[in-house]
Amino acid sequence: MATLVFLEHHGGELQKGSLGVLAKAASLGDASAVLVGAGVTALAAEAGGYGAATVHVADDASLESPLPQPRVDALAQVVRDGGYDTVLFANSVLAADVAAGLAARLDAGLNWDLADLEARGGELVGKRPALQDSVYVDVGWLSTPRLALFRAGSFDVVAGGGGAPEVVEVAPAFLAHSTLATLAGQETEASSGPSIEDADIVVAGGRGLGAPEHFALAEELAKALGGAVGATRAVVDAGWYPYSTQIGQTGKTVSPKLYVALGISGAIQHKVGMQSSNVIVSINKDANAPIFEFSDLGVVGDVHAIVPKLTELILARRS
Repeated sequence: MATLVFLEHHGGELQKGSLGVLAKAASLGDASAVLVGAGVTALAAEAGGYGAATVHVADDASLESPLPQPRVDALAQVVRDGGYDTVLFANSVLAADVAAGLAARLDAGLNWDLADLEARGGELVGKRPALQDSVYVDVGWLSTPRLALFRAGSFDVVAGGGGAPEVVEVAPAFLAHSTLATLAGQETEASSGPSIEDADIVVAGGRGLGAPEHFALAEELAKALGGAVGATRAVVDAGWYPYSTQIGQTGKTVSPKLYVALGISGAIQHKVGMQSSNVIVSINKDANAPIFEFSDLGVVGDVHAIVPKLTELILARRS
């Protein structure tokens, strides 16, 4: 099997999810990677540390804007010229658009929302959550190339393998319709600290906090722990916190080392977005809250009384 991994990058950094998929691909056999953008050649060497033997680099000023269609052109060219039968993506808005466009271009099968991948009997078999993440089902492909899009947090970013990869320069040829769209502007949300997808520690708040101003409790605890703040769908729908922090079935999937849930009941829609966290700590005044069923540590009590004391103790310990 010849496997190619799409490496997404922003702000001059390779994205954690892409590197996790690359490390997984390398564990299954020979893996190559593809970088598409402007000024991205310098990032190719980093991919070697995660198992890429070859990195195809399409470095072109016309690819500076994060638009999907020119990337579809570049990837289709690499897949055809390199004879790749498998192309893997870590889920993001851009990656999903590129994967869908590439599937249409190559008349290829695309499996999405996968959580794992394994080699079985000479074939690749994907694992996809089903029935509200209560079970996993096997999925496959009827033809090649096989395309797969993995949900965020599916794989750990494990460096290994490689020295310097072979870098292959790609001069992409763009179809006429691929360059018709232009990016008029781009706004980046101001933030401090890690994103919820990349953070090792996530402190999430639910309706149990009582009011939007009480999210300061989650923010202060996250700051003390060096983590990021997340929220439930009910909270963001109510306008208490930004949609970019939503965790759950219709939000983002996270898998931090520590997940602290404040005033979250633990509905299945939220569970599917954080259940792969290494350690889950929950604080809720309702002793029968479903979240306690899958928590490693549960504290029954008032978050408004417990969290300030917890934050104070953590700050004292760290100082």
